[in-house]
Amino acid sequence: MALPVRSVERPATMVRWDPFQEIEDAWTRMGSLLGDVVGRVEGRPVGPLAAAVAPIDIEETDDAFIVEIELPGVRREEVSIDLRGNELQVTGEIKERERTGVLRRQTRRMGRFEHHIVLPGEVDPDSVNAMLDDGVLAIRLAKTRETQPKHIEVTSGGESK
Repeated sequence: MALPVRSVERPATMVRWDPFQEIEDAWTRMGSLLGDVVGRVEGRPVGPLAAAVAPIDIEETDDAFIVEIELPGVRREEVSIDLRGNELQVTGEIKERERTGVLRRQTRRMGRFEHHIVLPGEVDPDSVNAMLDDGVLAIRLAKTRETQPKHIEVTSGGESK
């Protein structure tokens, strides 16, 4: 099956139509026009990726929950982590770097962020540690003793008479 083609600039030249590029171009034009009218909000771009959420993984092991959040360009001093019961709150700010040239396109997230994560079990607040490495914040929250699985060994009851 052949894909549709679209004439670009010169009618004699035929170019393969890329619908994804078409959508990206439209978003860029709309974001630029809207940005000219309403301006930027705290360094956040107006565009398709402005409201993108940072990828988060939550892993459950036998003794802990491990939460990993992608935070590229964020320093550890710019992140705050609070735990209330089994709800984890991670807040901070992605600061825009100083530029010398004209910014032609911006799709990276900037400004304040806040993540509320409800964990599926109780955690020990005294056994929580966090590490920021290569743009990934890893938080290890140990489970309370009551929520940790315990293996019960089955034994034989002996011979019956």
